[in-house]
Amino acid sequence: MDAPAPSGPTRRRWAAPAAGLAVLAVGAGVLAGQPWADGDAAPAPQVSATRDPEAAGTPGPAPGGQDPDAPAAAPPVRLAVPDAGLDVPVDPLTPTEQDLASRSLVPPKTPDGYWLTPYGAPGQGSKNTTYIAGHSFDGRDAPFNALSDPSLVGSEVEVQTETGTVAFEIDSVVTHDKNTLKDSDIWQIVPGRLVIISCYTEDIWGKNVVLTASPAD
Repeated sequence: MDAPAPSGPTRRRWAAPAAGLAVLAVGAGVLAGQPWADGDAAPAPQVSATRDPEAAGTPGPAPGGQDPDAPAAAPPVRLAVPDAGLDVPVDPLTPTEQDLASRSLVPPKTPDGYWLTPYGAPGQGSKNTTYIAGHSFDGRDAPFNALSDPSLVGSEVEVQTETGTVAFEIDSVVTHDKNTLKDSDIWQIVPGRLVIISCYTEDIWGKNVVLTASPAD
């Protein structure tokens, strides 16, 4: 998985952009079949679907908004997207100094989700975007395979943490080239936002699918 460096990586590989570890907002994650090439410019993401704000009725919190009734920010332990049939444990994943130096990190080859610990934690008082990644697999069923579906925009996401359950609503489902994901705007610091990353099942080795979600109202 390939990834950027923190402020705050699947059988495909993560590569991280060079950035100071001290700043929690300098990114660290992307699923890719090979490491990023230095100097590549990031193309615009290919939009699969985004939420129509006028069709949403009562607006929820703006991106990065936080529900004052949500439990306190804490490490996630489970991720569920009911409309996708996804319900998996979430394990912490902390890049080592060697991972960061090489700008690549390979998570365990399991169906679980992996929370990138240098970034945000979901819940009230979150200081950064929360990133959860998981493997999609070619030629076999896996929970994260179901996320390569643009119809998931508007669907609910439930993240169980050590302090309670935080609800989100999916705002967009987009694809990014794996070798340039490190340069995308998904690594911006947006407290309260959730980003889920996996391989795009229509192009397992070339693209990532990225789901962005905001706190549900």
